[in-house]
Amino acid sequence: MHNDRDVTEQRLARVLNERIRPAAHARSVPLDVQVWHVSGEPVPVSEGLAAPYRPARVGDRWGPAWSTSWFKVTGTVPADWAGETVEAVLDLGFATHSAGFSAEGLVYRPDGTAVKALNPRNIWVPVAEQAVGGEEFTVFVEAAANPVVMHTAPDELTFGPTAVGGPAPWLGDPAADPGEPLYRLRRLDLAVLDRDVHELVQDLEVLGQLMPELAAEDPRRWQILRAVERALDTVDLQDVGGSAAAARAALAPVLAAPAQASAHRISAVGHAHIDTAWLWPLRETVRKVARTVSNVTHLMDDHPEFKFVMSQAQQLAWLKEHRPEVYARAQEKAKTGQFLPSGSLWVEPDTNISGGEALVRQFVHGKRFYLEEFGVETEEMWLPDTFGYNAALPQLMKLAGVRWFLTQKISWNTTNKFPHHTFWWEGIDGTRIFSHFPPVDSYNGDLSGDQVAHSVRNFQDKSGSNSSLIPFGYGDGGGGPTREMLARAARLKDLEGSPRIEIEGPADFFRRAHDEYEANGGAPVWSGELYLEFHRGTLTSQLATKQGNRRSEHLLREAELWAATAAVRHGHAYPYVALDRLWKTVLLHQFHDILPGTSIAWVHREAEETYAAVARELEELIGEAQRTLAGDPGGTVVFNAAPHPRGGVAALGAGPRAVEAAVVPPVPDGDGFVLDNGLVRVVVDGRGLITSAYDHSAGREALAPGAVGNLLQLHQDFPNQWDAWDVDAFYRNTVRDLTEAESVTATGTGVRVVRVFGASRIEQTLTLPSGSRGLVIDTVVDWHEREKLLKAAFPLDVRASHSTAEIPFGHVERPTHTNTSWDAAKFEVCAHRFLHVGEPDWGAAVVNDSSYGHDITRDVRSDGGTTTTVRLSLLRAARFPDPDQDQGTHRLGYALVIGADVADATREGYRFNLPERALPGSATVAPLVSVDLEGVIVEAVKLADDRGGDIVVRLYESRGTRARATLTTGFPLASATATDLLERPVDDPASHRHTDTGVELALRPFQILTLRLRPAAGS
Repeated sequence: MHNDRDVTEQRLARVLNERIRPAAHARSVPLDVQVWHVSGEPVPVSEGLAAPYRPARVGDRWGPAWSTSWFKVTGTVPADWAGETVEAVLDLGFATHSAGFSAEGLVYRPDGTAVKALNPRNIWVPVAEQAVGGEEFTVFVEAAANPVVMHTAPDELTFGPTAVGGPAPWLGDPAADPGEPLYRLRRLDLAVLDRDVHELVQDLEVLGQLMPELAAEDPRRWQILRAVERALDTVDLQDVGGSAAAARAALAPVLAAPAQASAHRISAVGHAHIDTAWLWPLRETVRKVARTVSNVTHLMDDHPEFKFVMSQAQQLAWLKEHRPEVYARAQEKAKTGQFLPSGSLWVEPDTNISGGEALVRQFVHGKRFYLEEFGVETEEMWLPDTFGYNAALPQLMKLAGVRWFLTQKISWNTTNKFPHHTFWWEGIDGTRIFSHFPPVDSYNGDLSGDQVAHSVRNFQDKSGSNSSLIPFGYGDGGGGPTREMLARAARLKDLEGSPRIEIEGPADFFRRAHDEYEANGGAPVWSGELYLEFHRGTLTSQLATKQGNRRSEHLLREAELWAATAAVRHGHAYPYVALDRLWKTVLLHQFHDILPGTSIAWVHREAEETYAAVARELEELIGEAQRTLAGDPGGTVVFNAAPHPRGGVAALGAGPRAVEAAVVPPVPDGDGFVLDNGLVRVVVDGRGLITSAYDHSAGREALAPGAVGNLLQLHQDFPNQWDAWDVDAFYRNTVRDLTEAESVTATGTGVRVVRVFGASRIEQTLTLPSGSRGLVIDTVVDWHEREKLLKAAFPLDVRASHSTAEIPFGHVERPTHTNTSWDAAKFEVCAHRFLHVGEPDWGAAVVNDSSYGHDITRDVRSDGGTTTTVRLSLLRAARFPDPDQDQGTHRLGYALVIGADVADATREGYRFNLPERALPGSATVAPLVSVDLEGVIVEAVKLADDRGGDIVVRLYESRGTRARATLTTGFPLASATATDLLERPVDDPASHRHTDTGVELALRPFQILTLRLRPAAGS
């Protein structure tokens, strides 16, 4: 019996591929084709239609990497095809196994209207549903010659330093392209679509894929086997079209058998995951979106049951700007309930590295776009593909009106299998969001038999629910769902041996799954971050991109704060339009393959240029507002945008003062130097290494005995795959300590250390400001290593049971031990502005201005003490997808804060990233708002987006404790209203109470509160 099964499966595969599929378009005539090649950037559609075309033919090569070729395709329907369904079959030379990673085309009518896309698995264009014969046919195809990523087997992406036709530089630098065409026209025909043959293909595919997923002892398996054999026996291989109907009849009984009453239910949600940039530049994503939306809206015309979610508002905004007629089709289908704006975010961002306020604005701009353009209040966070999820997200989702969360990426864990597929996700403040990980383990499903069966077998929550979700459709320019996928869904809607498949939207699934769990005692809970045990290198790759984002986030904070202050104090014009545009630009670049550093060089080069332009404009906005506030010349006014006072200047305010505290001069000590400001004493030896960091007030040494601080360490960094994405644990097996210094000298500001190694050079200046516990290390690296990882180590004399890392709107604690496989897997972790370790009464922190990757290890010494080593990951040098990743000169900063608790680390992290600004002037600028408890941090001060003149303040409890505090305003206050993130009033009386003297706050641990403050009339 086993032999019979194998023989039938082999027979089915060959007959389908070699006889039946080709017979669906067997009757065909060639089309005439002309071509116009475009060098450089894509041209408007009108220019493409009016271009000077020249003759071409099947077999011609076209398309140097990243170029565009326009094809004019014409023909006439033969008279004897009257009554037939006629299609054009246009194969531009696609790599058939790489939907989304090949050439792509968009078909236009002569009037410039988009018809649908052409992709490797979707090469047909409608001509006539019922031809009359003699019809003239003309279309234009805008074909993009996007390079193919190397494959080793069908559907298996191998990300290495080779693209079809040449080396990796082609992926990121069009100037390096020698101009050789990548593609060859394969087929350009008018053809009759044989409906019986087409449907026979779908019948055989569904049954052929279902059969091997059934147990060998299941009678259903053998019933299908015999039915397939009868159908294949019925097919006349020399007249497939003439025998197809009879073959379908042989399959009809097994296709009519209904599913079992207990069958698992799968919500099939049409989807096309489109990376906003990745192995292509942003400009190509604009075209991928147009192609995909054209495709799915065309499919909706013929399939009213088809529903499709689109999850990135930025992509729809591009569509509105660049292809308004395609956008109009999306709006049309949204009204029918088929096109479903989804996701609630501006882009699908990285959620490890993006800052808290930036994540707020992802929701604000995403949800607001859907509300204004589609009238839709999105209720889900659709984020299938990013590299881990911070533990503040549940609260942010709830505050944005989001009820449900979907992702898939945690299925990529390499050590521990996540224990649930449907569950409540609990954040650091206790907020819970109902969440789902599709057990299909893919966000590019095709509803094939193996995927459907895997979903059922893999689903881990069978006792509480009988429902799961599959996002189906080819992504990244693959065109989304196909008519073949819809045919599978129709046959699997109620079929014995299969789960029931229903095409529906995410809300339908989430409501049903929630109700099922409630009826069965409730869903399980996962508390804390969703750490991805994979792609840890994304915390470090492409330093310049990460620096651009970090700096932009803080400049936007300053621009809003000072512009709002100047508007309230002096009537200064608040730059609503500019800030809206700049925020959206920064949010765009937080996409989960830009900010993590995993895109081609082209993308990161443009990102650096964009960040520079953003910084220039924000500096101008900040300068204009501060000059308005500074008053008459005659002294110096220092502006403090940090949420804590410093040097006598109030938080969020400004006043006359000398700029910053002076640094202590280095004092020679043997062959090294000592820096001592009365609070801490730091010894730097002749090698430029820190041999002592002593806390005077605690009488305690920070460094472990015999260890040195700020030890730069170089590791070999060659992961098993996914170069820019991964840091594999075995990188620790080889290390080179950079202990030799070219020079160690005293400067006016500190100790200057120069190290040369390999082809690289590092210059560091160690300074100790007066009155500070933080040793500041300013670092300039001329980096030219390859496949290396640079870290800075601080071995501390503390027995720390956990580390504390800043995340958006709070912090998380992670064990420093490796008791479990879950703990051991976190060998590289994310921290924002600080990472702290300590004992109950003493600790230390490392703060930074642009680093995110950290590792923490704990070792027991021979003297019985414990060394906890904190390391920052500074630079990488991966080879793919950017072969020159991080090469060049970088400047970054970090500091060791000695004798610090978590509150100190929080404060110093803000100060390190928000340096004071000094302007000529004499005014004292009272802050618009102030809070009398240091643990309550003001994260944003701005004017309300509706331009009503109210001030919006966002604050949070930062220590993980309950907090009672008073917010005082620098203006007469008429009212204070709690709002959601979109500045809409919410009922939250427990969090605040407006009094004559301000607003009394009562906050839960890590609670985020947004207040809309209305100034009293005439103030």
